[in-house]
Formats: sequence, structure tokens, C-alpha cells
Amino acid sequence: MDIRKLQKLAVAALEDIKAKDIEVINTSKLSAMFDRVIIATGDSNRQVKALAKSVHDKVKEAGGTIIGIEGEDAGEWVLVDLGDIVVHVMQPAIRSYYNLEELWKLVPKRTRKKAAGDSDGE
Repeated sequence: MDIRKLQKLAVAALEDIKAKDIEVINTSKLSAMFDRVIIATGDSNRQVKALAKSVHDKVKEAGGTIIGIEGEDAGEWVLVDLGDIVVHVMQPAIRSYYNLEELWKLVPKRTRKKAAGDSDGE
């Protein structure tokens, strides 16, 4: 399935169950394992589980492949592996603590400007 279609399906499934703060991060330049990370928040164990199930069901109905689901028992953080996309559904405290957005966002490298008189060792 096309990555754009898969992303649209996953986000729509999250929106259907009223996920909060849905964020899609392009990780294609950071990892060869997957191209997108989708992070969303659910207010309770029940909602987190329902959000993950919604993603699972919508992707499956559209003919997509579900590689696996982890964390359904506790419902604090459920990961849905769609192959090219990994969906993280978390409760607010867990999302804040792990701060996956910071981990996966591409941050430009800082370069130090040479000051007058700096040498390269030449």
C-alpha cells in the first residue's frame, strides 16, 4: 500500500476515536526500518486501546498489513506496526515522559563559525 494512503488511513482512524495531538513525523532519512512515526494521545487505557484497534481495523479493511501490536494489555502505550509506519498511541503522562517527538525529529547539525584567529592546525 502506498505510504500516503496508509498514513491517511491511520490518521483518519485516530481522528474517528477522538485522538488528541496527532503528530506525523517523516523518519525516512533517520531510519531504514520505517518511513513515518505517528504519535497520538488518548485520555484513558480504554481510549488508547480503542485508538489502536481503530487503526488496526481500518488498515486491515483497506487491505493493508499489520505487522504487530504491542502494549494492548496495559493500555498506557500501544504500538501498532504497519511496516512503513509505526503508530504510537499513549496516555498524556507516558507521552510527555518519553517525548518521542524530540527523539524522531530531524534536527539540523550545529556548526561553529570560525572566529578570527582560529586555526585548522595547518
